[in-house]
Amino acid sequence: MNTFLSLTLIALLLSILAGLIRVFRGPAPAERMLAAQLFGTAAVAILLVLSQLMQMPALLDVAMVFALLAAVTLVGFVVLASRGVR
Repeated sequence: MNTFLSLTLIALLLSILAGLIRVFRGPAPAERMLAAQLFGTAAVAILLVLSQLMQMPALLDVAMVFALLAAVTLVGFVVLASRGVR
Protein backbone atom coordinates (compact mmCIF):
# COMPACT_ATOMS: atom_id res chain seq x y z
CA MET A 1 0.00 0.00 0.00
CA ASN A 2 2.84 2.39 0.80
CA THR A 3 4.33 1.78 -2.64
CA PHE A 4 1.06 2.68 -4.32
CA LEU A 5 0.71 5.87 -2.28
CA SER A 6 4.31 6.82 -3.01
CA LEU A 7 3.74 6.36 -6.75
CA THR A 8 0.59 8.46 -6.43
CA LEU A 9 2.64 11.23 -4.82
CA ILE A 10 5.12 11.13 -7.68
CA ALA A 11 2.29 11.37 -10.23
CA LEU A 12 0.81 14.35 -8.39
CA LEU A 13 4.18 16.10 -8.29
CA LEU A 14 4.56 15.53 -12.04
CA SER A 15 1.14 17.09 -12.60
CA ILE A 16 2.26 20.13 -10.62
CA LEU A 17 5.35 20.35 -12.82
CA ALA A 18 3.17 20.24 -15.94
CA GLY A 19 0.99 23.00 -14.48
CA LEU A 20 4.05 25.09 -13.71
CA ILE A 21 5.06 24.90 -17.35
CA ARG A 22 1.57 26.07 -18.33
CA VAL A 23 1.76 29.00 -15.92
CA PHE A 24 4.92 30.28 -17.57
CA ARG A 25 3.86 29.55 -21.16
CA GLY A 26 0.14 30.25 -20.91
CA PRO A 27 -0.91 33.02 -23.28
CA ALA A 28 -4.12 33.92 -21.49
CA PRO A 29 -4.69 34.79 -17.84
CA ALA A 30 -7.51 32.24 -17.68
CA GLU A 31 -5.11 29.42 -18.61
CA ARG A 32 -2.74 30.58 -15.91
CA MET A 33 -5.56 30.60 -13.38
CA LEU A 34 -6.57 27.07 -14.34
CA ALA A 35 -2.98 25.96 -13.78
CA ALA A 36 -3.06 27.65 -10.37
CA GLN A 37 -6.26 25.71 -9.61
CA LEU A 38 -4.38 22.57 -10.56
CA PHE A 39 -1.78 23.48 -7.92
CA GLY A 40 -4.49 23.80 -5.30
CA THR A 41 -6.14 20.53 -6.23
CA ALA A 42 -2.82 18.68 -6.37
CA ALA A 43 -1.76 20.18 -3.03
CA VAL A 44 -4.95 18.92 -1.42
CA ALA A 45 -4.45 15.48 -2.94
CA ILE A 46 -0.81 15.38 -1.81
CA LEU A 47 -1.80 16.31 1.72
CA LEU A 48 -4.48 13.63 1.78
CA VAL A 49 -2.01 10.99 0.59
CA LEU A 50 0.63 12.16 3.06
CA SER A 51 -1.96 12.01 5.81
CA GLN A 52 -2.42 8.32 5.09
CA LEU A 53 1.29 7.59 4.63
CA MET A 54 2.42 9.36 7.77
CA GLN A 55 -0.76 8.59 9.74
CA MET A 56 -1.22 12.23 10.70
CA PRO A 57 -4.93 13.12 10.75
CA ALA A 58 -4.09 16.79 11.27
CA LEU A 59 -3.07 16.97 7.61
CA LEU A 60 -6.71 16.41 6.70
CA ASP A 61 -7.55 19.76 8.30
CA VAL A 62 -4.73 21.46 6.40
CA ALA A 63 -6.02 19.93 3.16
CA MET A 64 -9.50 21.29 3.87
CA VAL A 65 -8.08 24.78 4.42
CA PHE A 66 -6.15 24.56 1.14
CA ALA A 67 -9.32 23.51 -0.69
CA LEU A 68 -11.22 26.49 0.73
CA LEU A 69 -8.41 28.87 -0.20
CA ALA A 70 -8.34 27.53 -3.75
CA ALA A 71 -12.08 28.15 -4.10
CA VAL A 72 -11.78 31.70 -2.74
CA THR A 73 -8.89 32.40 -5.10
CA LEU A 74 -10.96 31.26 -8.07
CA VAL A 75 -13.88 33.48 -7.07
CA GLY A 76 -11.52 36.44 -6.70
CA PHE A 77 -10.08 35.82 -10.15
CA VAL A 78 -13.51 35.61 -11.73
CA VAL A 79 -14.59 38.88 -10.08
CA LEU A 80 -11.44 40.67 -11.23
CA ALA A 81 -11.65 39.21 -14.73
CA SER A 82 -15.28 40.31 -15.10
CA ARG A 83 -14.24 43.87 -14.20
CA GLY A 84 -11.50 43.82 -16.81
CA VAL A 85 -8.65 44.17 -14.31
CA ARG A 86 -5.41 42.60 -15.52
